[in-house]
Amino acid sequence: MSLSQDLTPIRRIGVVVGPTGVGKTEVGIEVARSIGAEIVSADSRQIYKYMDIGTAKPSVEQRRSVPHWMIDLVEPDVDYSAARYGEEAREVIDGLLASGRRVLLVGGSGLYIQALLESFFPAPPVNHELRSRLITQGRSLGTKALHSRLTRVDPHAAARIHPNDLKRLVRALEVYETTGIPISKQQQGHTSRRHFSSLYIGLHREKEDLKRRIEWRVDKMIERGLVEEVQSILRMGYSKDLNSLNTLGYKEVIAHLSGELGLKETTALIKKHTRAYAKRQLTWFKRIPDVQWVDLSETKATPMIAATIERFLDSPYGSQERLLDKK
Repeated sequence: MSLSQDLTPIRRIGVVVGPTGVGKTEVGIEVARSIGAEIVSADSRQIYKYMDIGTAKPSVEQRRSVPHWMIDLVEPDVDYSAARYGEEAREVIDGLLASGRRVLLVGGSGLYIQALLESFFPAPPVNHELRSRLITQGRSLGTKALHSRLTRVDPHAAARIHPNDLKRLVRALEVYETTGIPISKQQQGHTSRRHFSSLYIGLHREKEDLKRRIEWRVDKMIERGLVEEVQSILRMGYSKDLNSLNTLGYKEVIAHLSGELGLKETTALIKKHTRAYAKRQLTWFKRIPDVQWVDLSETKATPMIAATIERFLDSPYGSQERLLDKK
């Protein structure tokens, strides 16, 4: 039976995605207000406490105006995976839908969104001792040595992972050495299933417009105290080598505080890295066939998004896909 013929009510959520700096927070809040939804954040760094300025968390006022979930969950020294996010975010959404509330998923972390909407294979828990040893080996021998080792035990995973991607190389080797089963085989043997019917809306801006917004955003972060925020986190006793701090804005500021970079150079580097990250995000989301892209330069783009998502959420049966009404 096709989806359009299935008379089983479908649990539906709206999803707003796009590159960093495009305006997801503002659009998400306006849409949520318009349709009476609550926002579930899909940001791999906003889950961390104290990391506010550099992750562009919604302000206290914004979070008062529209309830936000999956923000400020854990301390910066907690290892938090996409799989864990998927499990915890599904629990939140299940509760919201059960109480009759509408849900709007907003964010730019594609892997986290995938983990939420589709189950990942049940990976073994982190082996901290083994992980630490592999990271040390990667830094002393070079990531290419880890990649060569992975090629021998799991060529399929090695073919998908860049030789310089220390984090993914370490995790793939960790899974193999912990279980004796290649991570590619575990992923292959796990059949994913969709947990919700979702309408993807992708936010788009012209390249130069997005570049200007990114540069303005970084300047405002510095003005608002990003350097002081990083200093405060380090003074609390958190290591500069934490995975949470190995992220845009924070790693560059840490280099600045270590005397490696001047503030002007630090700011320029954050802008450069943010532009590159935005490009990678766009590449990820453009691989998803169901994303309906909306140019935010269009008149009434946000009301159009709100109306389309509301129609989708209000339809209990039928096709998962809806065309944007641009009239």
